[in-house]
Amino acid sequence: MFFMVDESIDYTGQFLGDINMRIRDAEEKQRILKERVLLIGQNLVEIKEKNQEKILEIKKDLEIIKQKIERMASFLEIISGEFSKFAKKDDLEILAKQVNMLKPFIKNSEKLKNK
Repeated sequence: MFFMVDESIDYTGQFLGDINMRIRDAEEKQRILKERVLLIGQNLVEIKEKNQEKILEIKKDLEIIKQKIERMASFLEIISGEFSKFAKKDDLEILAKQVNMLKPFIKNSEKLKNK
């Protein structure tokens, strides 16, 4: 009978050792998962901060672009207003024809002055 008691104690020890090993394995897996979750969390925070910085830069660039477009629109309005003050090509051609028609009279008047 003593022999059987020793064997039952040995099985109990092996069983407890196996349970302890499984607990340690589970704790190690939990520690590894915890570290991974922390790393993922840190990465997410870093990515969020970088994205926020990029978004701010894009907003600043967009605001600059809007200002430039407004300046260009204002410039184009001023230019288009000034163009209406210039003579048109047809008007210039008519004036050139009139000057050509008056050239003989101008030459005659200059000759009369010189005499």
